[in-house]
Amino acid sequence: MATAYRSGWHFIDLATAIPHSGDSLMVTVFGQPVVVTRDEDEDVRAYRLLRRPRGAPQPVRCAIRYGMIFVNLDRRDHRLSEPGSPEVQTNATPRSA
Repeated sequence: MATAYRSGWHFIDLATAIPHSGDSLMVTVFGQPVVVTRDEDEDVRAYRLLRRPRGAPQPVRCAIRYGMIFVNLDRRDHRLSEPGSPEVQTNATPRSA
């Protein structure tokens, strides 16, 4: 049953919770710690924190719709809305430094 709930998009918080670049928010989704950050370009990104030693944060899909932040921990393709919708922003991978 928990697997059914893990697949799909989950509401995290309002986008106003991280208003400035560099702000971050840490939440737990189904027992997995997730950090949501706003980068220098004002994009919102989400990362799953791995518990193994020296594990790098794993990017997860993140979308903003109507001012709300959603994350998808599942790797399968679950669309939040129709393709080409202008109000949906999805970020799946971090930018290279």
